[in-house]
Amino acid sequence: MDHLYTLTTELIADIDEAFHIYKTETKTRETEADFFTEVKPFADRIHFRVKDWEPLARDWVIVNKPKYLYPIQIKTAAENIGYLGVYVFQKKMKDKRITEMVKSVLYVLNQLKNQMAENENK
Repeated sequence: MDHLYTLTTELIADIDEAFHIYKTETKTRETEADFFTEVKPFADRIHFRVKDWEPLARDWVIVNKPKYLYPIQIKTAAENIGYLGVYVFQKKMKDKRITEMVKSVLYVLNQLKNQMAENENK
């Protein structure tokens, strides 16, 4: 569980960083981000982390049955995290789409983190 909690916390930080990149860099720059020096390293880091996180999170949710959190949400959040790793570098993405995706992913990650902490305290 400690590893899952750590991965969840790291993913929250990654999503916060991704949203910051989108708001402060992508929207203000004149040209698209360089794929090999900016996009790929960031997207790969998130991809490998979420690849470890998803099965652990799904299994934890199945076993612990937390309120308001289901395996399908874990799957959807994992997919959206992968998309965000690339989308935040694309100028043509709509603010609303990025913002809603970030909110959705952070809701699932924070729910999981809070539920794990609650279960630990029982």
